[in-house]
Amino acid sequence: MKAEDITVIDLVGKTSLADAMIIASGRVNRHVASIADSLVEAFKKTGLPTPKVEGMPACDWVLIDTGDLIVHVFRPEVRQFYNLEKMWGADRPNERLVG
Repeated sequence: MKAEDITVIDLVGKTSLADAMIIASGRVNRHVASIADSLVEAFKKTGLPTPKVEGMPACDWVLIDTGDLIVHVFRPEVRQFYNLEKMWGADRPNERLVG
């Protein structure tokens, strides 16, 4: 579906939510919806449980949660506003354990 600016973030050791996060952009709401629909169908064909999907009515930001993998598909302006790459990316300082 020609998603743009795809980023994969390894979450192992950072959170128990998932093992990886994929962030991608679609040009407009329809493109975001099309990318999300295609991904959900592809995940269903793998035989795994149907992923949880949030944000489909507006399609500014669609979240697809498969359990081990979280996929975010954004319109570019929304992606820039939330900046998940900075929040979860490799340049994030190591969190200190309270002991």
